[in-house]
Amino acid sequence: MFATNATPSLGPRGRYNSGMGGHECHHCKQWIEEGEAHDCWTTTEAALTDDLSEELKDAYERLRETAVEFGEQRIYASGTAIMFSRASCYFFVRPRRTHLQVCVFLGRAVRAPQVRRVERKSSSKLVNIIHVRHRDEVEPPITDWLREAFELPDKLAARAARPSKRRKPTTERKKARAY
Repeated sequence: MFATNATPSLGPRGRYNSGMGGHECHHCKQWIEEGEAHDCWTTTEAALTDDLSEELKDAYERLRETAVEFGEQRIYASGTAIMFSRASCYFFVRPRRTHLQVCVFLGRAVRAPQVRRVERKSSSKLVNIIHVRHRDEVEPPITDWLREAFELPDKLAARAARPSKRRKPTTERKKARAY
């Protein structure tokens, strides 16, 4: 089955790969020689969109064009998704065989037929998951939600800077409550 010199063995401490001149990547299971550079998570937009149908490629291009119009941002591939971010990611696209899974971070849950699922990701953000199958689907209201997500950090910062509207109890009220 294996050549005798390629069979992994247990090292002096009984650990797999110890004492050997390399290791097996736990992501891609590729053998990495000692000192060899390896980054199986590095990918590109092109690599993630290469296997898509022409309709899905067109839909992705329309999503990308729409996002670029919003303003300065960083667009990069990470693992299995293409991220669109300012200070933090405001939406990302996971290319699938039959659709693009668009995950949009908003301050609210969107109730619309385009939204497949909503998950809370933090105290202030929910991810609205949308499936896009064709370029023509990348139009309002989806583009409006993308813009809302792009502007959300500004709204959250303004909300945090605003003083609270709650009245602080005066000492007289505190005394009255104590009795």
